Amino acid sequence: MPSATAVSDVPAPKHDPAYRRRRFANWFPLGVTYATFYMGRYNLNVASSEIMRRFAFSKEQFGMIATAGFWTYALSVIFNGPLADRFGGRRAILIAAVGAAALNGIIGLLFLSGWQTKVLVGMALLYAVNMYFQSFGALSIVKINAHWFHVRERGVFGGIFGIMISCGYFLAMTVGGWILAKMPWYMVFLIPSAAIAVMLAIDYYLIADTPNHAGHPDIDTGDATSAHADKDKPVDFAYLVKNIYRNKIIVTITAAEFCTGFVRQGLMLWFVPFLKEVHGIAPGTALFSMATGGITIGGIVGGLVCGWMSDALFQSRRAPVAFLFYLGQIGSLIWLGRTHNPATAAFLIGFSCMWIFGVHGMLSGTASMDFGGTKAAGTVAGLMDGVQYLASGLTGFLLGGILDKYGWGVWTYAIIPFSAAGALLMLTLWNATPLNTKITLEKA
Repeated sequence: MPSATAVSDVPAPKHDPAYRRRRFANWFPLGVTYATFYMGRYNLNVASSEIMRRFAFSKEQFGMIATAGFWTYALSVIFNGPLADRFGGRRAILIAAVGAAALNGIIGLLFLSGWQTKVLVGMALLYAVNMYFQSFGALSIVKINAHWFHVRERGVFGGIFGIMISCGYFLAMTVGGWILAKMPWYMVFLIPSAAIAVMLAIDYYLIADTPNHAGHPDIDTGDATSAHADKDKPVDFAYLVKNIYRNKIIVTITAAEFCTGFVRQGLMLWFVPFLKEVHGIAPGTALFSMATGGITIGGIVGGLVCGWMSDALFQSRRAPVAFLFYLGQIGSLIWLGRTHNPATAAFLIGFSCMWIFGVHGMLSGTASMDFGGTKAAGTVAGLMDGVQYLASGLTGFLLGGILDKYGWGVWTYAIIPFSAAGALLMLTLWNATPLNTKITLEKA
């Protein structure tokens, strides 16, 4: 196995200013688009207490709506990953934007018209279709950016891009909370629909799949498939079986992302009713804004620190940083479960998200580009994201049912074992780098 410093021996390329400007014009709109996707995804979380109150849903029943969306996303993203690799990230992000804008608009208009019958089944179906289209989002971003960034740039960039994603949480949670408090509640669906539609128009004119498509020479990205003669050839099933599904590094990271999925959505899906029912914090209040603003700030700090530590301290290895951040999740969740102070609880929502989103960005965003390479970045991102959302589905009906039966006292303690499992998995990949994967593929 190559030494842990092998990747650090490869210098990051020096790009000319024109390339950097065009790359910015590519990834910045992508980031804003994905932020609006979050606004059109986590609006369900923001409206959770309102939906349960209006339609007399139990937590388990509301969880069924979330589970329908999560599991649709999980299955879709696994199958859509190879599709994004075949027809390109630009097409994928446009398809995602059209569908997500349409479905959020339909849901909002139905509630505007006074929808009252079969809401549970109807919302589960509509939210599932919304999540199908949203499943193209992360795949397209990873697929496109894999062509534009060298492996030595991806850790820090992953942190910067995490800022854009965290802005999505701000739009969804903080702005969504304001919308819920000051406007008719169905606007929490209609406003995201309009925002996604605006970004669809911008992306159509600005996004390019590769530097070559934007008038710049393609670069050697230095990742797991950068040296492959057929790196630009679309992936087929034989390639996936040989080089992706049987690759131990990719499989282990995917298992860790299952753990991340349960932790991430276990917190995100239920923190709004938790704050309201346990600490009396309602959407639109100062403490609610502290919690949701903390999600944004925590996501930004977690992503930047994770990316910087990976590139600067661990020679672009992702596992050591993920291990430390899994431990951070355990500590913050224990504290959240034990506090009786509303302000402390509001603070700890964002503090916990710092550790959670740091790992999520490092594994799903950066590691998927590293180990999937430019050839299969979309496939690996889809595999990791899909497994993550399989776990997320369990936080819907299953965790909701547990909360109905045992109350909020068990909430964080039901999540913590998954953080511990993720940390143990990262110990097995301590020295894993894209160079290791290159050697594995060459010998396969």
